[in-house]
Amino acid sequence: MGMNEVFHTLKNGLIVSCQAEGASPFNSPQGVTMFALAAASGGAAGIRSEGVEKTAMILNTIQLPVIGLVKSSFDDGCVRITGSFKDVEDLVAIGTTIIAMDGTFRKRENCSGPEFIAAVKKQYDCIVMADVATEEEALACASAGADCISTTLSGYTPETRHKSALPDFDLCATLVKTLSIPVFAEGRITTPAMAATMKSLGAWSVVVGSAITRPADITRWFIHALNE
Repeated sequence: MGMNEVFHTLKNGLIVSCQAEGASPFNSPQGVTMFALAAASGGAAGIRSEGVEKTAMILNTIQLPVIGLVKSSFDDGCVRITGSFKDVEDLVAIGTTIIAMDGTFRKRENCSGPEFIAAVKKQYDCIVMADVATEEEALACASAGADCISTTLSGYTPETRHKSALPDFDLCATLVKTLSIPVFAEGRITTPAMAATMKSLGAWSVVVGSAITRPADITRWFIHALNE
């Protein structure tokens, strides 16, 4: 599937992030693939997946575009998305449709996110999604050759931790107006109404994870509401 076909398939659709970590009973290739199958049967346009083995099983099981990534951490403990050339090579090798990578200005492989993306685009034949937290990062990643941008990291970097628990609607709206490449909305989108708002702001498509594929988190939300 070529890049134009991939983006056409994802346009105006829902991408379900099928990830599981730690002690989750779904934290296995089989577990997250079950989530992906359920999402596909519900009409998802694509899947977002973490880990090479898990992403490979999803790719081999469903016929939807898959955004793959490898999570690690920066020295300060903050999440890092596909932060090494080895990660990229592994995801390319299994045929990942789109590779998500950290587009922030933090250093990895001795270069910033935009510099890393530029190097990846020179070395590998892959579609790159830049996960960013700010408008400045998004502009730099687009200039570096990123094929699309996602608001994934807004609220999850040291500079943006002050943001509210709501999705970053303002960032999405700003990037849609500023950039000529697809802008994906992701991060703290927990209701259908929030997803619809992102679409109304011009998001190419909307990524939802916890509200669909994190039963333990959803359970805690209900318990918290009952205990208030």
